Amino acid sequence: MNIEPAPNAAEIMTSHIQTIGPAMKLDEIVTFLLKHQLSSVPVVDSQGEHQRLLGFLSESDCLEFMSNELFYGSPSPPQRAETIMKKHPVCVGSETDLFALTSIFTSHHYRHLPVVQDQNLLGIVSRRDILQSLDRYYRDWIRRKDVERFPVDVHQIINHRFIMG
Repeated sequence: MNIEPAPNAAEIMTSHIQTIGPAMKLDEIVTFLLKHQLSSVPVVDSQGEHQRLLGFLSESDCLEFMSNELFYGSPSPPQRAETIMKKHPVCVGSETDLFALTSIFTSHHYRHLPVVQDQNLLGIVSRRDILQSLDRYYRDWIRRKDVERFPVDVHQIINHRFIMG
């Protein structure tokens, strides 16, 4: 069966993403996540066109640090993105294929992964992106498999044309 190669992260990812800077305060981060309906956000150092990925922040991180601050008292200095972010997030390259991405997401229960090249953020790939891409790939595979299993008999089509006409 002749099947198309699996799509890669560059073809699946969302490239227009919301980001925050390292100096953003915890309350501003929470407001940002809620306003944009995000469950995670990359922390970047923007330099012209390039956005160097510094870390990654999730709702879970904010829950932990905000509740700790409320329960134990305010830390000094105040919490900022650079102090609460995951500094070495798991990332994927733009050439990582659909099956490798699926394996990473199912094995580690991630919801989002940054796509980077030379420490620069290119985009974000989510579980939903993977599921949609896998679904398209699967449906294409089924369609091709059915066509190859039941090839069209061109002679029958030609015979019908002449019999009917």
